[in-house]
Amino acid sequence: MDDTATRAGTEPDYLKVEHSLRSWLLTTDHKRIGILYMISVTGFFFIAGIFALLMRLHLISPEGALFKPETYNRLFTMHGIIMVWFFLIPSIPNVLGNFAIPLMVGARDLAFPKLNLLSWYLFMAGGGLAIVSAALGGVDTGWTFYIPFSSNFSKTHVYWMAAGIFIAGFSSILTALNFIVTIHTMRAPGLTWLRLPLFLWSIYATSVILILATPVLAITLLLIAFERAFQVGIFDPNLGGDPVLFQHLFWFYSHPAVYIMILPAMGWVSEAIACFSRKRIFGYGFVAFSSLAIATFGFLVWAHHMFVAGMSMYGGLVFSVLSFAVAVPSAIKVFNWTATLHKGSISYHTPMLYALGFIGLFTIGGLTGLFVATLAVNVHVHDTYFIVAHFHYIMVGGTALGYLGSIHYWWPKISGKLFPDMWGRLAATVGFIGFNLTFFPQFLLGYLGMNRRYATYAPEFQFLNVLSTAGATILGVGYILPLIYLLWSLRYGKEAGPNPWGATGLEWLTPSPPPKHNFHEVPEVTWGAYNYHDMEAQDGRS
Repeated sequence: MDDTATRAGTEPDYLKVEHSLRSWLLTTDHKRIGILYMISVTGFFFIAGIFALLMRLHLISPEGALFKPETYNRLFTMHGIIMVWFFLIPSIPNVLGNFAIPLMVGARDLAFPKLNLLSWYLFMAGGGLAIVSAALGGVDTGWTFYIPFSSNFSKTHVYWMAAGIFIAGFSSILTALNFIVTIHTMRAPGLTWLRLPLFLWSIYATSVILILATPVLAITLLLIAFERAFQVGIFDPNLGGDPVLFQHLFWFYSHPAVYIMILPAMGWVSEAIACFSRKRIFGYGFVAFSSLAIATFGFLVWAHHMFVAGMSMYGGLVFSVLSFAVAVPSAIKVFNWTATLHKGSISYHTPMLYALGFIGLFTIGGLTGLFVATLAVNVHVHDTYFIVAHFHYIMVGGTALGYLGSIHYWWPKISGKLFPDMWGRLAATVGFIGFNLTFFPQFLLGYLGMNRRYATYAPEFQFLNVLSTAGATILGVGYILPLIYLLWSLRYGKEAGPNPWGATGLEWLTPSPPPKHNFHEVPEVTWGAYNYHDMEAQDGRS
């Protein structure tokens, strides 16, 4: 199919719904696989969101309005597991990484197309096992699988859930390998490392974390299964094992996993801030290398989750200092985004509102992370709703907002259609308000002493819990609205054209949607990243 046919309105093969299901299930086109991931992770997001809404409805009453404590335990466990491993970790890398990386480097596909399809099948197999576990009654160990709950105490379906996460981990590793090889070896002529879009720097750093950290989680889950099956003392103290060893192994993966979730969103925010302020990112080199610094420091701070687990004061001091250090490269990004906005020609399209919302929520989450990294404060707020609020400001306020923003940013390229920007701006605003109304009261609840993971609470905490539940309802509306108008735009939206945002980057040089092989001729890059100044100068001369 040539570019003329695409411009004339003929859909490329990867978007033709009338093609057989078999053609989708056997595709090796990175764009189709990205769409398959989009459908999958969005489905998991709403499943996890339903669990969250049920929890919030239960907590309207101090005595618990809906469920028995054991059912509530399963609800927050299933919410956490599905949200973390089947939405937050794969969302931006697997969806937008798959779709955009070959376009952004000037390639016709990822380095290993068949491996890419296999990674989606592994992801779906793991997610299927998680759903089976939920259908059979769920898991009650908490999403962290803490010992001894996950080894012997829990009579729920730990095997099924652990197997699902184990298999999904292989999907993450294969995807990360594919991205690294593609970025290293398939860049267009002239696309040097210091001309790469910052989204690619963040995906590269994320991929390194995935390859190094995910095997640790896989081994840990295997050891849990081995201990449950054969009663061998590895983690369970009743069998002579060490439960703190489990925490070290789990958090050695799970703290870097925080950056697996947030780094791709940061990369997209750089794209949006540059595009909608019409400026090159201030301090491009610092922002690029800060992604690698975050990936490095992320492996050195896992034990700040364990300050109350019997760690020595000196060990705690070391991890406290390192936890403060990891905030530096994150702060570099926020300061440089702010400097980029200064005196920029800012336009408030939907993706820009999501990007600005990300900066605000991530900043609150990052600053409260310094509270958690402080030994004395951590002892006070550990296992309270302060931790819940901090985690969600980073993960939901960061990753989920970044996912929605990046979908809106690349939607015209994915679908070839424009969505109604007014509705997009409304959804971004409603979601931002609903999020803060949901989770900011939880900072207060935690500081006042309300423990997390409890099905009941003291009556004096009811007002803030009702406020949080009301916010969750508004937040749900902010998430459902984009699903409605994006699907609407597929049929009724205006034609997008190749570059509706006036953005830089190779992906905007192809038609929307791109033809099957992206580029009929390999492009040659002779300009730096985010050359908006040159574009404006050329427009002025013309």
